[in-house]
Amino acid sequence: MILEILTPERKIFSGDVYGVQLPGISGLFEILDKHAPMVSALKAGKLKILRDKTNSSIYKIQSGFVEILNNKMVVLVEGAEAL
Repeated sequence: MILEILTPERKIFSGDVYGVQLPGISGLFEILDKHAPMVSALKAGKLKILRDKTNSSIYKIQSGFVEILNNKMVVLVEGAEAL
C-alpha cells in the first residue's frame, strides 16, 4: 500500500508500507494492505507506520483526515513530526 502524509506546508512521508495505525476520533484503528475504500477524521495523537511486520516508525500528528482508495492512503493533517 502506498502512504502519503501531507501537511499544509510539506509532504512528511511518501512510500510503500505494510500498514498504518491511526488515532481516529472514536479511538485507535489500523489499516492494512488492500483495505476497502474509506474516509475518516483523525484527532491529535500518534500515527504508527508499519513498514513491514518488524519495522515501524512513529509520528506525532495534529488533527486531520485519512482517505483510503485503490490501495493508496493519503493522510492530511495540520502538522506532524517524527518521534
